[in-house]
Amino acid sequence: MSLPPVASPSLPGAPGVRRPGVIRVLVVDDSALVRRVLSEALARHPDIEVVGTATDPYVARERIVQLRPDVITLDIEMPRMDGLSFLAKLMRHFPLPVVVCSSLTPKHSETALRALDLGAVEVVAKPGATVASPDVIDDLVRAVRAASHARVTKRVEPVDAPAVRRPAIATFDATNKLIALGASTGGTQALERVLKRFPVDAPGTVVVQHMPEHFTKSFADRLNTVCAIRVQEARDGDYVVPGLALIAPGGKHMVLQASGARWVVRIKDGPKVHHQRPAVDVLFQSVSRSAGRNAVGAILTGMGADGAKGLLAMREAGAYTVAQNEDTCVVYGMPREAVKLGAAIDILPLDDVAEALLHAAHGAKAVA
Repeated sequence: MSLPPVASPSLPGAPGVRRPGVIRVLVVDDSALVRRVLSEALARHPDIEVVGTATDPYVARERIVQLRPDVITLDIEMPRMDGLSFLAKLMRHFPLPVVVCSSLTPKHSETALRALDLGAVEVVAKPGATVASPDVIDDLVRAVRAASHARVTKRVEPVDAPAVRRPAIATFDATNKLIALGASTGGTQALERVLKRFPVDAPGTVVVQHMPEHFTKSFADRLNTVCAIRVQEARDGDYVVPGLALIAPGGKHMVLQASGARWVVRIKDGPKVHHQRPAVDVLFQSVSRSAGRNAVGAILTGMGADGAKGLLAMREAGAYTVAQNEDTCVVYGMPREAVKLGAAIDILPLDDVAEALLHAAHGAKAVA
C-alpha cells in the first residue's frame, strides 16, 4: 500500500466545508458497532466533526486522500493490514495525529506502546462489552482534542537500543533527594528520553504519565529494558530509593508520604483531578508536603493544566522545578500552564531536562 506525498490536511479542495475551530476526525475500525459508537460519541461535541469512517487501512488510505482529516482514531487489529503496519507507513509518508483505540489487556497494551513509538500521539481504551462507558468516551474526546494540537513529523521505525549502564556519580548522595516527573500527550517518548539519561545511582524518582489501566505496567517494563535505572509500576507501600523510578499505575492516584527517614508511595482511589487518574497535581502536591526542598521536579509535554499548580507548590516549598519548552513538546499545554503560574524556575528543551534535574539534586544548581 502506498500513500500520497505529505501535504497539509487543510489544503483547499478537500470535500466539505471546513468550519474554523472544528476538528475533522476519521474513525478507522473493522467493527461496525465500534465505528458507530465512536462516531456518535464524537459527533455530540460541537468542536468535533466525524468526516468519515473506514473498515481497514486500505479504505482509510482512500478516505485520507479524499477527506483530509485532522485526526485519525485507529484500531490495531484489522483485516488485510494490521494497524501498526499502517501507522508506520502513514507516519513515513503522510504524518497525521493518530489516536489509538485499544482493548485494555496486557497483550494489547504492549502493542499500543509500540504504536506510540511509531508516532501515535494518544492511546485510549476501546469500548468493551458495555459498549461505551462515560469515562471511555470522555477519554476519547480529550485524546482527540489533544491530538489536534500535536506536532507530528515524518517518522522512521524506531530501533530499540540496549540500556546504557551510565556510571554512578562518585559523590552523589541520592538517599535524601527525590525527582518527580509528570507528563501526558507525547509523554511516553519524553519520559524515556529523560530517564535514559539517569545514571544507575540517580535519586529515587516518582512519575505520573496519563495512561489507561494495565498500560502503565507494560510502559514501566519497557522502560526497564532501555534505562540504566530500574523502572517499575508502583505498588502501594513501595519505598522511593536511589536507582529506581516508580510509575503511577493507570486508574489510581499516587502520593508520596514520609516514613521515618524514608519516603514511601501510597496508591489510592479517589475522584479524577483534571479528568485524570493518576493526576500529576495529586503527586506533585504530596511531594511538596513530604519532600519540600529535597525534591526536584519537571512537567513535560501534555494537554491541559494538570501538574501546573502542583509544580508551583513544589517551587514554593523550595524545590527546583523545570518545564519543558514549547519547541520540544508534542503538545505545549501542561508546561505552558506551569510557566504562566510562575511554577518553573527553568524552561528547557527536553534533552536538557535530565541534566538540570540531576545537577539540582546534586546541589550544583541554586534554587530560587
